[in-house]
Amino acid sequence: MVKKISIDELDNYIKSAQKPMVVNFWATFCRPCIDELPYFIESQQQYPQVELVMVSLDLPGYYPEKVESFLRAKNFLGPTQVWLNETNADSFCPRIDPAWDGAIPVTLWINPVKNYRKFVNRSMTGPQIKLAYQELTQ
Repeated sequence: MVKKISIDELDNYIKSAQKPMVVNFWATFCRPCIDELPYFIESQQQYPQVELVMVSLDLPGYYPEKVESFLRAKNFLGPTQVWLNETNADSFCPRIDPAWDGAIPVTLWINPVKNYRKFVNRSMTGPQIKLAYQELTQ
């Protein structure tokens, strides 16, 4: 269910996007992450043309069992789910965005069709997520 990927694979996946994509970085131990995830799932259902990629930054010992059981328990099974097999934030964070200091949650919003890219270096509320989906797709 949750695929293990490297930063190279994730970077290539993002760069090869052909449609709008939301890449959310989260972890099971991050309360703000958990609080915003239902809003991403809800918005995703309203914008099926957008790919939601949920990137778990959980510790290696949490993958796959704890990550997958968390997602099943919360019923967050619809989006693309991956676990980033990297532990050096100083290496992978700048590849996603130079402004990323390593804190989570963070979200990358991209729409290659209109050359749109926005990096949100904080947690987001439900209304902020809905607005961001609107900006991404209009």
